[in-house]
Amino acid sequence: MHFSNDILRTKQILIFVAGVIAAIFLVVSHGLVRDLSKQEYANMSIWAEAMRTLNSADEHTDLSLVLNVINSNHTIPVIVMDSKGQVLEFRNIRIQERNYEDSLSYVTRQAKDWLASGQVIRMDLGPDGEEAGGFLDICYDDSIMLKRLAAYPYIQLAVVVVFVLVSIFALLSSKKAEQNKVWVGLSKETAHQLGTPISSLMAWVEILRENYPGDDLVLEIEKDVKRLEMIAERFSKIGSLPELKKENVEEALFRVAEYIRKRVSSKVQLDVTVEKHLQPVSICAPLLEWVIENLCKNAVDAIDGVGKIQIVAFETLDSVVIEVSDTGKGIPRKNFQKVFMPGFTSKKRGWGLGLSLAKRIIEEYHKGRIYVKNSEIGGGTTFRIELKKY
Repeated sequence: MHFSNDILRTKQILIFVAGVIAAIFLVVSHGLVRDLSKQEYANMSIWAEAMRTLNSADEHTDLSLVLNVINSNHTIPVIVMDSKGQVLEFRNIRIQERNYEDSLSYVTRQAKDWLASGQVIRMDLGPDGEEAGGFLDICYDDSIMLKRLAAYPYIQLAVVVVFVLVSIFALLSSKKAEQNKVWVGLSKETAHQLGTPISSLMAWVEILRENYPGDDLVLEIEKDVKRLEMIAERFSKIGSLPELKKENVEEALFRVAEYIRKRVSSKVQLDVTVEKHLQPVSICAPLLEWVIENLCKNAVDAIDGVGKIQIVAFETLDSVVIEVSDTGKGIPRKNFQKVFMPGFTSKKRGWGLGLSLAKRIIEEYHKGRIYVKNSEIGGGTTFRIELKKY
């Protein structure tokens, strides 16, 4: 649980920092956009006044300053329309001619769009308004600079989100790589340490067989030694890519069931149901048996030694499915994913590595899936394994 809590805390910190950075960017950029928008509106008001002066000029009017103001606009798109809706002038407009309209039609349509959205300054041309010569509609749009500045915080936000996601992915990858190294080292060291006493026990079994031929106890001891050999083989396969062979899943399931039945009380009912003519799949039998055995042992703990465990195997269109169900205490839905995390356990004793190793064996080695299919508090749990046929 300590490992998962560290990861969760790190994720929360990264998300919080990203949120703070994004909020600062949005607030600062919004202020800049607001100030620049006010400045552009003021510039357009001056430009509109210059246009009004130009249209009402007489022979005594000095047009040099007026023309200078009009010609100084190089950034803000603007279209001038008269009271009849005809375009008199436009500036900083990128013409996008279409098959069904010419340049003037495009500009007129654009001016009407801006007029409808309220981006307009109306200038009367005389003291009596329309009767004295009408009015001008100065239709304008935000400059490219303002549009870029408005979009900039959202681009920054996207960059921050990508950065956080990449950071979390890198963190998880590094933790997973570190975790894999620990598992591999522990597994291989365990297999190595078991090798010497197992060899010694095999020699003692041979001596016992010679001195007590036909003794049933010697036969049982030999079975246990072979069991230890298989456990050492399982540990030795962790960390190296196991060889997968086309085998019948049914045989592996019945071997596990036989082993479990001998080690649980008579109050535990263990049934195995396998669909007829089940297609062989590529598996590493010792590792798959380890997974099923682990699920069965967890089921025995979940039912507290009294109840029913059922192993079912059947085919779907592209997979061979194995389901291990129990009538135990169940798993809360919020823990469906957590049960596969290293260190997570609901038992008073245990390392919390069984289901984590099971997930590694099924998903990394067999390229299949293992997950909690369903669970109900007080109503039991079903784990599902899916192995690809091809």
